[in-house]
Amino acid sequence: MKNAVSATTLNTNQTVYPILFAISFSHLLNDMIQSVIPSVYPLLKENYALSFSQIGMITLVFQLTASIFQPFVGLYTDKHPNPRSLTIGMVFSFAGLLCIAFASNFYFILASVALIGLGSSIFHPEASRVAHLASGGKKGLAQSIFQVGGNAGSAIGPLLASLIVIPFGQSHISWFGFIAILGMIILTIVGRWYQSNLITRTAKGKNTIVREHQIPKRRVVFSIGILLVLIFSKYFYMASMTNYFTFYLMEKFQISVQQSQFYLFVFLASIAAGTILGGPLGDRYGRKLIIWISILGAAPFTLLLPHVGLFMTVALAIVIGVIISSAFSAILVYATELIPGNVGMISGLFFGFAFGIAGIGSAIMGWLADTTSIEYVYSICAYLPLIGIITVFLPNIEGTKKRKKG
Repeated sequence: MKNAVSATTLNTNQTVYPILFAISFSHLLNDMIQSVIPSVYPLLKENYALSFSQIGMITLVFQLTASIFQPFVGLYTDKHPNPRSLTIGMVFSFAGLLCIAFASNFYFILASVALIGLGSSIFHPEASRVAHLASGGKKGLAQSIFQVGGNAGSAIGPLLASLIVIPFGQSHISWFGFIAILGMIILTIVGRWYQSNLITRTAKGKNTIVREHQIPKRRVVFSIGILLVLIFSKYFYMASMTNYFTFYLMEKFQISVQQSQFYLFVFLASIAAGTILGGPLGDRYGRKLIIWISILGAAPFTLLLPHVGLFMTVALAIVIGVIISSAFSAILVYATELIPGNVGMISGLFFGFAFGIAGIGSAIMGWLADTTSIEYVYSICAYLPLIGIITVFLPNIEGTKKRKKG
């Protein structure tokens, strides 16, 4: 890795795949750590006699700490990039893991997940900037490679938790600390490449930002608002799947915790598959089209899911995961093209908003599940992808670029 880093500092106009894969693998480790939190909900619920509302509160605290700071971190690092922040973020996650492994009460659990959330808020903006810097112009591909690491980590985490934590107990969460240590090592190496390329970029001059589209500022702001609404529909629905899918399957089909964890892994793996498709397809066919398909296209399947048996539930969950997960890379790159030169701020805003919405959604759904039923929650959330219809109001950036070049 060290030799690859040295070699890739010479030409940043080409796609630097060693760095992209390294930052993607770091994203895998980061999100694997995060995924431990919802994976051990059944265990924590039993150990501390928690209600669904308290489960939702745990998610809310984690997601809010992971979201509130991200735009500010991104805005700051746009002006003052700090390669060391990648490793620092992983240190916070490491501390949170150890704390949750030995937490003795509900409030200790809340403090523990807040540390992990803080680590995430530091990691994502700078990691997105590294992916952007190493893209060589293939922004959609680079964002998908980076994002698929996180999705893969989110998928693998519950599977490891079902094998390590569920059978042996809460203290075994500490074993995931070795994953955090590995992440620190890799991110230190990536940070060296990042530092050297920041120096090269500064030497070439900072006034290289070009606004390629001719969209008025007012419409740019309006378009960012539409993208955030689309993120709301996507991540509010995703919160119902990642945080309550195991409970839904156990309640409706009377399966075991470990079986439900396996089906959650299958769903999260489908998200990883969809993510790797979204970016390159957006590069080729236009990001607006991919956003259309990925949000609105999931609606028929989400509407059908609450009304079928176990086999079809899992099958539909796979289809939904593939379709709906292709949106984020396209949305994020589309937003960075609307406001060029602010990768950190845009990444922080969208990652942060996604986490925040997921946390708020989880808390609301936990309360709703306590007052009604988990099946009712799924019947309501099924309508969320229909919000994708508002994609029609987004401008065609590719079209404005072509007109300008012509």
